[in-house]
Amino acid sequence: MSVCVEIVGKGSDLALLHGWGMHGGVWDGVRDVLARRFRLHIVDLPGYGASPAFEPYTLERLAHAVAAALPEKFHVCGWSLGGQVALEMALLFPDQIERLVLTAATPCFTVREGWPCAMPHEVLLEFATALESDYEGTLKRFLALQARGGDEAKSVLKRLRDILFARGHPDVQTLRAGLNILLESDLRNQVATIKAPTLLLHGGRDMLTPVGSAHWLAEQMPGAHLEVLSGAAHAPFLSHPAEFIEIVTGFLGPAND
Repeated sequence: MSVCVEIVGKGSDLALLHGWGMHGGVWDGVRDVLARRFRLHIVDLPGYGASPAFEPYTLERLAHAVAAALPEKFHVCGWSLGGQVALEMALLFPDQIERLVLTAATPCFTVREGWPCAMPHEVLLEFATALESDYEGTLKRFLALQARGGDEAKSVLKRLRDILFARGHPDVQTLRAGLNILLESDLRNQVATIKAPTLLLHGGRDMLTPVGSAHWLAEQMPGAHLEVLSGAAHAPFLSHPAEFIEIVTGFLGPAND
């Protein structure tokens, strides 16, 4: 299971994991500044960008594949689906991850009994069904949900659309399998065991992973610290890059010269 990882910068090792439908290029807006402080490992998750897909496409296999492509010790910043991969890695490989940054992440993407701070199950099912008949339109509608409600909604949506196919088109099977992870994965009963110091960085106007999920994680995870960017939606590193960089670098510590 080979995973493409672009390495740039110097300092302590920091892996960046993108979300569903995207690729490592989504971090380009914060990449150069972060690379002054960290040795970045910018991952294309399997099936995206230059990383080949595999089967079965499960959260556990994603975590194994990504962890195997990274150093013995590293920090990790995961966004959305990448945040779930980061959580799974922290559960499976607690000695490998030094600090954890969860950006617009959640332990459970869909509404369940006693879990209202999530997306309705049927919305993700509609996306999965629509992929078969309108591939590009479905992806672009998902991008619109990521930007909606934030201070910089129009510019964020434009940026996401510009990035979307910059490294090729992920195949429908990979996208469908990723949506299935979002539909089925539920890590709520496990997150309290994660010992790595954790930054929860969330947009106050996130419509995909409502901020209530981040407040819940802050209560459940013993080493968690929550930062909410009140004007941001689902992609705070795109809408508020300076604030994102300041918060992340402050949490991860000073540069290693």
